[in-house]
Amino acid sequence: MPNPQLSRSNRTSGASGGGNGGGKKPPAKKKASSKKKKITGKRVFWTLFFTAAFAVLCALGGYLIVTVNGERILAENKDKIDIKAPTVIYDRTGVQIGEIKIQRGESVEAQDIPELVKDAFVATEDKRFFEHSGVDLRSIGRAAVRDIIARSAVEGGSTITQQLAKNIFLSADKTFFRKATEVSIALALERQYSKDEILAMYLNRISFGGQYYGIKAASERYFGKSDLNKLELWEIATLAAMPKAPTRYNPIANPDKSKERRAVVLQLMYEQGYITEAERDKAKEVDYSYTPPETKETHYRAFIDYVLQEAEDATALTEDDLNRGGYKIYTSMDAKAQQTLEEAFKDDSLFEQSPDDQPVQASMTITNNQNGSIVAMLGARNYHKGDFNRAVNSRRQPGSAFKPIASYAPALETGQFTTNSQLSNEQQSFGNYSPKNLHGYSQSVSMKDALSESMNIPAVWLLNQIGIETGYQFAKSLGIPLTEEDRNLALALGGLQKGTNTLEMAQAYNSFANGGEFISAYAIKSIKDSNEVEIYSRIDNRKQVMSPQTAYDMTTMMKSVVSDGTGRKADIGRPLAGKTGTTQSGIEGNSSNRDVWFVGYTPEWTGAVWMGYDKPDSTHMLKNSSGLAATMFARVMKEALEGVPVTDFKAPDAPASEPVEAPEPVEPVQTEPVGAPTGLVASYDVAGERVALSWQPVDGPNVRYRLYRQESSEAQPSLLTEGLSSASVTDPSALSGLTYSYAVTAYRAGEEPIVESAASNTVSLTVPADDNLEEDLPEETVPSEEEPEEPAEVPDEEPVTPPVDNSGQNGDANGSQGNGNNGNGNNGNGNNGNGNNGNGNGNGNGNGNNGNGNGNSGGDSTGGENPDSGTEAPAEGETSVPGTVVPDAPADQTQPEPVPDSSSDPSVQTTDPTAEDGAAVNPDGTSTQP
Repeated sequence: MPNPQLSRSNRTSGASGGGNGGGKKPPAKKKASSKKKKITGKRVFWTLFFTAAFAVLCALGGYLIVTVNGERILAENKDKIDIKAPTVIYDRTGVQIGEIKIQRGESVEAQDIPELVKDAFVATEDKRFFEHSGVDLRSIGRAAVRDIIARSAVEGGSTITQQLAKNIFLSADKTFFRKATEVSIALALERQYSKDEILAMYLNRISFGGQYYGIKAASERYFGKSDLNKLELWEIATLAAMPKAPTRYNPIANPDKSKERRAVVLQLMYEQGYITEAERDKAKEVDYSYTPPETKETHYRAFIDYVLQEAEDATALTEDDLNRGGYKIYTSMDAKAQQTLEEAFKDDSLFEQSPDDQPVQASMTITNNQNGSIVAMLGARNYHKGDFNRAVNSRRQPGSAFKPIASYAPALETGQFTTNSQLSNEQQSFGNYSPKNLHGYSQSVSMKDALSESMNIPAVWLLNQIGIETGYQFAKSLGIPLTEEDRNLALALGGLQKGTNTLEMAQAYNSFANGGEFISAYAIKSIKDSNEVEIYSRIDNRKQVMSPQTAYDMTTMMKSVVSDGTGRKADIGRPLAGKTGTTQSGIEGNSSNRDVWFVGYTPEWTGAVWMGYDKPDSTHMLKNSSGLAATMFARVMKEALEGVPVTDFKAPDAPASEPVEAPEPVEPVQTEPVGAPTGLVASYDVAGERVALSWQPVDGPNVRYRLYRQESSEAQPSLLTEGLSSASVTDPSALSGLTYSYAVTAYRAGEEPIVESAASNTVSLTVPADDNLEEDLPEETVPSEEEPEEPAEVPDEEPVTPPVDNSGQNGDANGSQGNGNNGNGNNGNGNNGNGNNGNGNGNGNGNGNNGNGNGNSGGDSTGGENPDSGTEAPAEGETSVPGTVVPDAPADQTQPEPVPDSSSDPSVQTTDPTAEDGAAVNPDGTSTQP
C-alpha cells in the first residue's frame, strides 16, 4: 500500500515522532545559534594574535614615521636657531616701542669647553646624561609620580638631549605631537652624535637670559670672559643655574636669587663628586659684582625688560618662547611719561654728587589710578638692557612714607578716630620701644597736623591704640609683603624687616587715590601669538580694602603735606596729595640719610620715587632729605601730565568735577624780533625752599621766556624751562650747597621757526647748606637693643637761614632775624646759642634735643656778606638769600647753548642693596638683620 502523500503542514512542521512516520524536524537555526554562543580557546588565541600583530605593525610604522621625521627636522635645523618672527612690544595706544632680537654668541667646539663646565650642567640638568640614550624613562616616571602627588607640574623629566631637541624644534604648545617630535629629534641626535658633541650643541644654543644665547655669549656678558677656561667655579655655577629660569636667575637683574640658585648647583656638584666640600663652600660665598660694558641705549628699555618678566609670570611662556615666538605684547606704557622719566634721570642736577664713582641711584614707578596699570617705570640712572631694576627688585626702608599705610589709614578705618582726633605727642615709651620726636613734644596734636609735620610719637601711639595686628593686616591688604618680624610698633615708622620698593609703594598709594580699591599693578594688557590669536588678556582683580571716606580723608590730610608740610617741593600746580619718607644712616655720629622717598598722587596718576646708594656706608650717605625725592617727583609728574585736563579729587558720593579747559591758543602775530630780557635778579626763598627769579618784561604780543641754568661744576648751561608767559619763575630743584648761574631769553609764541632773543644778564646764587632738618628723625642714629632705628621726618617749622656753626646735636636753634640770625642750641638746658651773620650773641635754651637760640641785635642791623658763599646775608626781617649779578655779563650776550644729552653716568651698581639695610629692632629689644 503506497504511503499517503505529505500534506503542507507535515512538510513544514514535523511531529515529535509518531507511529504515522511523520517527516524529519529541521534543526538548522537552533544549531547555528548554539555555535555563536560558544567561545573556544582557539578562537581567542587567533584574535589576540592578529590584534597584537596589527598593533606591532602600527607601532613599527609610527616609530618609522617618528624616526624619519626626527632625522628630517634635525637635518634642516641643526645649524640654525628657529625664529618665527621678532616679538613686538606696543604702548597703550598701540604704537610699537620695541622688538626682541636674539644675540647668539660664537659657537665653541666640544674640545674647547672645560670639563668642569660640562660637569656643572650635567649635575644640574641631567645627572644620568651619560647613561641614557636620549630619553630617560626613569626620570620621566619619577617626575610623573611627583606631579601626581603635588597635583601640579612640579618636576620636569626632560633630558639635556630633549632640551636641545626642543630648542631645535620650537613650539609653545603642550600637545602629544610636540612631545613626540622632541623625542624623535632626541633619538636622532643620540644616533648621529657623541655625548660630548650633544652637550656642546646644547651649551651653544640655550638661552642665558635677556636675548643672549650660547655659553660664550653668556660668559662675555656676565663676566667679561671670552675664554671659558678662565671661568672660576662660582662663575661656572652661576651660568649653570640659569637654564632653569634665565630671567629669574640673571645675576645682573636678580643677584640675590642668582646666588641662591648657584648654591643649589654647587650642592649638586658636590653630591655627585665633581667638587670638594671646601670648593663648594668657598664658591657659595662670592658676591656678584661685575659691571658689564654699556650697551647701545634705547628708549623704553627698562619698561620692556619688566614687560618680558611679567609675561613669563603671567603665562606659561618661557623667555626663550618670547624671544623666538613672534608674539605681540600690548602694554599700558605712556610714551610721554616714560620719556620724561628717562630724561629726568639723566639730569645730574637732580641728584647729589657722589664722592667717588658709586653714583646716587634712584627708581620711580607711575601707575594709573583708574585701573592700576603701570604708566612708566625706571629702576636706575643710565639704565641698559638687563640692568638691575630697583623699582621692582630692590628692597629699602620706606621711613615715614609708611605712616599712612600702617598707622593713619587703618586708624580711620576702625571708626575710632577722625582727621581731627587729638593724638598723644608726649615723650613716652611703649614697653621697651622708645621712639623720639626731633623737634619737641606736646600734650596732644591733631591727626592732620601729626601727619603733615611727620611726627613720630603720634604715629606709634596711634598704632598702639588700634593694635599692631590691625596695622599689619591693613598694610598687607595694600600689597606690601611683610614678615612675621614686622609685627611690632616700628612698623608705624616704616621699620620693615625686608623693606619695599617704588612699585609696591605706588600700588599701595593708588588705593588712596581711587576710593579705597586695591588693584594689583600690571604692565601687560594682552598678548597675541604669531597667528594673531589672543593667548592672554588682563583680568581686573580690584578689591575694596578701605571705605571711600577713609581714602578721601587720607587724601585731604596728605594734600596738606604738599601745601604746608614736608612735601612742599613736590608741588606741581595741580591737586596733589603725598607723603615724604627718610631713613637715617644707622651709623653712630653720622646724621646723613640712607634712603629718601616721596610717594604722591593726582586724581589721575600715582608716583613713587626712591633715592639712595646701592651700597650705603659712612662715606656714601645722602646729605639731603626727602626734598630730593620730592623735587624729582615734581620734575617728572609736571611734564608728564602736561596737557592732561586738571581735575580735583572727588569726595565720596559727589559728582565728578568737570575738567578745566585749557585756554584757546592765541593766533600768532608777526611783528618785529623780540628784544632781550633785562634786569634779571634772583634770591633763595628759605621758607619755600626754592630760587625765585624775576626780570623786566619784554614788550610785544605773545612773548614767552626760556630759563637757562648752569651749576658751577657744569661746562655749559642747560635749558631749565620754557614757555613762561610771566616775567618771574621759581626753581624748586636747586640743591643746597651748590652755586647756580641763571639767564633768560625771550621768543614769540607761534612763530615758525622760533627766533630766540639774546640772553639777559647772568645772575649767580649759592643755595644755603641744608640742615637736613626737614624730617623728624630720632636722636639715635644706630639701632640698639633698647632703641630701634627710627626712620622718620621732621615737622614743618618756620625755616631760617642755615647756621654756619653746627655745634648743636639735632638742635633746632632759631635765631631772631637780624644780626644774630643763626643760633645753635646744644643738648641740655640753658646752653648758649651763638648768633651768626651779625655782632650779637643769643642765649639758647635747649630742651632735650631741641635748642632754641634767640640772636639779639648787637651791631649794625644791615647784616654782613658771607664770604664763603658769595651771596648777601639776609637783612633784618628777610627770609631769602639774594643772588649776585655777574659784573662783567653783557646785557646782549647770546643765548646759552643747550647741554647735549649725557650718556656718561657712572656704571650701574648691580649688587642687590637689600643686604645693606640697617637692622630692624623690635619693641621687645631684639634686633634682626634683614
